Amino acid sequence: MAITLKQPLAACALALAAASLCASASGATGDTHPKASKVLKQKEKAKPAKHKKENKKDKKDKKDAKTHKEEPKPDVADDEPIPDVTDTTLTEFSCELNNKVSVYRNLMDDSYIILRWQNHLRRMEKVGTTTGARRYESAKTGLVWIGIPSKGILLDSKQNRQLANECKDAEQAKPAMAAAPGDKTS
Repeated sequence: MAITLKQPLAACALALAAASLCASASGATGDTHPKASKVLKQKEKAKPAKHKKENKKDKKDKKDAKTHKEEPKPDVADDEPIPDVTDTTLTEFSCELNNKVSVYRNLMDDSYIILRWQNHLRRMEKVGTTTGARRYESAKTGLVWIGIPSKGILLDSKQNRQLANECKDAEQAKPAMAAAPGDKTS
C-alpha cells in the first residue's frame, strides 16, 4: 500500500481549519486571555483625557487654594479625638534606627501620657508595675511605652514586636561619669 502525499496534507489542512474555527468561535463569545484584557485596560488608561475648558471662577479657586495653605494637623489613630497637649511638658526621645518618639506629660496628672509616634498622637493610660518601670498602654492601638531610668521602649502588643528600642532623651544620652569628681583612689 502506497501512501500518497495528498493524504497527510489533507489531514493537516483539516486540523488547521478546525483550529481556526474554534478560535473564531471563542472570540465571538467574548472570552479573552487575562493578560490581553490587562494590556487593553492599561492602554485605555494611557489615553489622554479630554479636558473641558475651565471658567474664570475655577481658575480663581485654584489660585486661592495655592496661596492659602492650611497648617497640617497631626494624625490621630482611627476615630480617636485629638489628645490635648496644653499644659504638658514635652520630652523627645531619639531611638535606634533614627526613630523618634515624643512624650507629652501633664505634671499634675501622671495617670496618662500622650505619645507621638510616626506623626500620630495617642493617649496612653498608666499601668501599674511591680518593677518600678513607668508603663503606659493604649488598649485600642496596642501600643505600649515602657520607661526605665536608662532608656525607653515602644512595643506593639497586637503584633508582638518592638517598634523602637534604646530610646533616650537628652539627659539619658549624656555619657556616664566613671568616678565622681571628689573621689580619689590612691
